[in-house]
Amino acid sequence: MSRETIDVSRVIDDARFNRFHWMVLFWCALIIIFDGYDLVIYGVVLPVLMKEWALTPLQAGALGSYALFGMMAGALLFGPLSDKIGRKKAITICVVLFSGFTVLNGLARNPTEFGLCRFIAGLGIGGVMPNVVALMSEYAPRKIRSTLVAIMFSGYSVGGMLSAGLGMVLLPSHGWQSVFFVAGVPLLLLPIIMKFLPESVGFLIRQGRIDEAQRMLQRVEPSHRSQPGQILTMPALKAGGAPLLELFRDGRALRTLMLWIAFFSCLLMVYALNSWLPKLMNQAGYGLGSSLSFLLVLNFGAIFGAVGGGWLGDRFNLPRVLVLFFATAAVSIGLLGFNSPSWLLYTLIAVAGATTIGSQILLYACGAQFYGLAIRSTGLGWASGVGRNGAILGPVLGGALLGMAVPLQVNFLVFAFTGLVACIAMGAFAWADRASASARQMRWTLAPDAR
Repeated sequence: MSRETIDVSRVIDDARFNRFHWMVLFWCALIIIFDGYDLVIYGVVLPVLMKEWALTPLQAGALGSYALFGMMAGALLFGPLSDKIGRKKAITICVVLFSGFTVLNGLARNPTEFGLCRFIAGLGIGGVMPNVVALMSEYAPRKIRSTLVAIMFSGYSVGGMLSAGLGMVLLPSHGWQSVFFVAGVPLLLLPIIMKFLPESVGFLIRQGRIDEAQRMLQRVEPSHRSQPGQILTMPALKAGGAPLLELFRDGRALRTLMLWIAFFSCLLMVYALNSWLPKLMNQAGYGLGSSLSFLLVLNFGAIFGAVGGGWLGDRFNLPRVLVLFFATAAVSIGLLGFNSPSWLLYTLIAVAGATTIGSQILLYACGAQFYGLAIRSTGLGWASGVGRNGAILGPVLGGALLGMAVPLQVNFLVFAFTGLVACIAMGAFAWADRASASARQMRWTLAPDAR
């Protein structure tokens, strides 16, 4: 008697969106909201810290990069680690790190203590991103996968808006420490999050926990019924070797490199703007409250960019959508340094947020689509980790430019140039993607003759 084989990926791809998907989306988005809050918080308090601790622009830029060094290490560590211990455990560790040490930031007495706490918090901030993206991608139906990942990751911008909004309320009356103490909320919610957040079905299968995997599949697709002797399979690479090398095999080398360049350039723009936009606008003559409102608009625009870009990506072609977004980012950021009416300035900042922070979110969705399940966490972890070099460089570059006292326009034109680099990289990615699809189609067409 033959045993029935079930392709788990096909069951998930073809599932109808239901209550289970809403649950995964909600809890992953909530984690990203806290993640975004903890990350953007530095740009909110930067003008106050520079004054209180007498920091030079270069020192302030370096201090902002400590968290980003931690994020790079966290992405490289927790992406592959989750394939061994499970995404749920990896996410739990990351939440404890980024929430706990952000709270400790509020107790820092000097830049050294502050920087150390930011670095350790950065480990969690960077480690949680590839894992929640991979988890959401794994359970999302194929037809709306980009949209769901984009909606989930727009929580980053909600967290950024929350950080800026609370900063406007708390900074004048309660000091900069108060906005860090708010970051302790996720620790209180962690038991609830971990109760409802599902484990990766791929991890359950690899661990031989078939009964749990079957129950998870029934939640994903209620029409699925487990049968005695049923075999669950998921597409996985059969080739051996280090997971990192798999990112460059089977025609993936060029697209992997281009994705890394796009991540690097995009994250440079994102963290340069999130760290220095309030200070640059403060120097341009705007008060602290107005400067923080620009940060609020930047992250507000990102929500529309992420969700709109995800919708376009599901209906057209996500790499090509990213080419358009990065070109728009270069133009909008380049125009920020020139005198503009208030309505135009706010519009440019919203567009910049939509096409930089929004594009960062779409890049994760693009990577999740590109890499197969077996190497998805590793692929996203390395793309994010390499991209963190751009995130580290962004605040330092902004501090160096500010220290050189260059005209305001030069600051923004330098940031805009990286948008052009990202545009070219994603153009190359889209070209290679199309060439690969054509090659597969040709092999499929010729297959009958080969037989």
